[in-house]
This record gives sequence, structure tokens and C-alpha cells, in this order.
Amino acid sequence: MAEFENQHAVISGGGSGIGLATARLLREGRARVTVLDLADSGAQEIGAAFHRADVSDAEAIDAIAEQLEAEHPPTILVTCAGVLQRTRTPEKLGLSEWDRMIAVHLRGTYACCRSFGGRMARRGAGSIVTIASVAGIGTGPLHGYGPAKAAIAHLSKGLAAEWGPSGVRVNCVAPGFTETPALDRGLDAGALDGGRLAAASALRRLVAPAEVAQAIAFLAGPRASAITGTVLPVDAGYLVAGDWSAYGGLRDIEGAPLGPLA
Repeated sequence: MAEFENQHAVISGGGSGIGLATARLLREGRARVTVLDLADSGAQEIGAAFHRADVSDAEAIDAIAEQLEAEHPPTILVTCAGVLQRTRTPEKLGLSEWDRMIAVHLRGTYACCRSFGGRMARRGAGSIVTIASVAGIGTGPLHGYGPAKAAIAHLSKGLAAEWGPSGVRVNCVAPGFTETPALDRGLDAGALDGGRLAAASALRRLVAPAEVAQAIAFLAGPRASAITGTVLPVDAGYLVAGDWSAYGGLRDIEGAPLGPLA
């Protein structure tokens, strides 16, 4: 329960979803937690400090990093801030929406890593966990979101090599379809089908935010002390299930094809 005692974790996008679940878990492990987000949906209720911040604003992020460095130097960074993209064709996906995907996900991740990770490297210790997605490993109709998430995975590996000699570990988690408020809005609007999403994974279900948080906490903590530069899917088997469609799809214990989920 005291795995993160005396640690200070900064979590971008920690006001809801995966970020909030991670903040809660690290607080349970006795970490000091600071959340960066545009809105606080629950961080302060669990005892986390809150700074309103747009992660694509590099100057603002750097100012917060400088302030926290003077108050209580962060030892853990988790970059959860993100937004979802509409599944439009390239002809209908406006460049403003595409630019927003790159700005929030890739630029935001880089800005946070640059400001907080750079200071960790100068101190000689730290752990960073970035958030990519299975959409950045496979393909789909997410022509801004997917490439941005793929770039985050690549960026994480490069930073792991860059800062490894300085004692900073950098790893990446790639969630599958996760039951976050953003996903719920897509389901409520009819843009996504919950049964179809669940049926696309080997475990035939969606992922809970707390399950992704467990993976993040592991990579951020001392039990992963020799792990850096890895990309860990937490996807209920979404990535391994897709190739089975060429053979008729997933099947039950008797070998019969599994039907769609309600």
C-alpha cells in the first residue's frame, strides 16, 4: 500500500477516465499527486492537487513544471490527456480536427515529457508513462488520432534511450476500448456500438479504467525498475483477436463460431 510513498506523480488528463483512475491508485499507494487538466472532475476529491492546463501550451506546461520543481520535484509523469476523433473519411475530416489530434496527443505528450522529464534527467532519476492506443498499433478510420498515438509510442522509445543514461525510465501503455466518459459519449450518440467493440476482443469485453491504471502504476513503480522503452497493450485481447476474422472469427470451447454480443 505504500509503494509510492515519498513519490510525486504528475498526471496530465488526470481529471477523469484513465487519468483519474491512475491518480486514485497512486494516491492509495501514498504518492503525492498533481493533476493537470482543463477541468477537475474528481481529482481534488481524492486528495490530488489540481492545475488547470492545456497540454498543447508548452509555455504553460513549462511554467507549472518549474513551479512544482521548486515546491516538491516530481518523480513520476503520466501523460493521459487526450481527446477522441470522429470516424470520418479523409475528405470529410477537416484539417482543424486533424491538427487538434496532433496538438493534444503528440505535442501535449512531448511538451509534458520535455518539461518534466528533462528536469528528472538533470536530477538523475524519474519514471514516465505515456499513453498511446491500440489505434496507433493497428489501423482504423482514425486518420488523426491513430497516427498521433503511433507517434507517441515511437517518441517514448526514443526518450527511453535519450534519458536512460540519466536514470529516467520511459514506457508506454496502449489501451484498447476503455470505459471512459469520452467513450460513453460516443456510445450514447450512436457513433459506437458497445457490443461490437466488446466482441472484437479475445476476452469479449471492454477494458475498465482501473485495469489500465494498474498497468501504468506497475510501469511507473519500483517493480518495473529494469523496464524501459516498452509499449504495453492493455486491450482485453483486441490486437490478437483481429487476425482470426480471416478464419471465421473467434470460436467457443467446442470450436463453434462466436456470435455477436448484444
